[in-house]
Amino acid sequence: MIRKPNWIKSPIPIGNNFTNLKKLVLKNKLHTVCQEAKCPNLGECWNLGTLTFMILGDTCTRSCGFCAVKTGQGGTIDYLEPKRLSRGILNLKRNNNLLNHIVLTSVNRDDKNLESAKVFFDCIDEIRNLNLQIKIEVLIPDFLGNKKAYEIITKAEPDVLNHNIETVKRLYHLNQKTGTLLKRSVRPQGSYERSIELLKYFKNHSDSVIKSGIMVGLGEDEDEIFESIDDLNNAGCDLITVGQYLQPTIEHINVSKFYSLEQFEKIKQYAENKLNIKSAECGPMVRSSYHAETQLKKIMDNTSQERGTG
Repeated sequence: MIRKPNWIKSPIPIGNNFTNLKKLVLKNKLHTVCQEAKCPNLGECWNLGTLTFMILGDTCTRSCGFCAVKTGQGGTIDYLEPKRLSRGILNLKRNNNLLNHIVLTSVNRDDKNLESAKVFFDCIDEIRNLNLQIKIEVLIPDFLGNKKAYEIITKAEPDVLNHNIETVKRLYHLNQKTGTLLKRSVRPQGSYERSIELLKYFKNHSDSVIKSGIMVGLGEDEDEIFESIDDLNNAGCDLITVGQYLQPTIEHINVSKFYSLEQFEKIKQYAENKLNIKSAECGPMVRSSYHAETQLKKIMDNTSQERGTG
């Protein structure tokens, strides 16, 4: 096993905003990926007023080799979840005015794709009806490429549409060998092409800001990283995230490499300076929702400046 370098650090969450939000989240029985996935950026994001909520339960119908989420049958869809979520967010906003940007994500429910899309729609609708001026980002599964599910999400008009391709094309269905251990496939039920087509669909059929992300350290090489970023650029992504993969348990894929801060900076410069990507968050502790509000604000500010000079 490769030893972690000293720049892989998880700061202890602190701050009044973090403390208050933690109490309110617990009181309102809300589920955040930030807590359940033990995100290393939890304190920083919460102090900035960005929270990521997980809907549709805690059991995924897929078994990706990098992910610690429980795998199995998804169970019954809870159609009352959107109302409970919106009530909880209203309480959070009333008691903590720094709640500015929320991300809605979910497990994969390949058994109920249309139903899942409808819950996403209802969550967005209920939150919008609160008139709290909160930006809404969704981090959606691929719905097995079901265009009817895409249409439901499009009608909800999220501010940001995020769907992660997670890794480079070659590694989707390739089992990795490390020593004598045969590790799990990276995305055995996923499809790189399907994910790229999803991003293209929303770029062409919605007004949402389009976002995606990958992890590095799963066995890819530098050229493959740049090729994936090219694909995201061609799919119309406005924002991307690139972070270091960290092995959640010994049963998951081993880390093949820890990327240096200089290498992450090189990836960022490539995305922002050589392509049409407007903002690239790249770093060892970057995750899908990292600086989500800041990335969106950067695009909005740039758009306002362009209109002002037009």
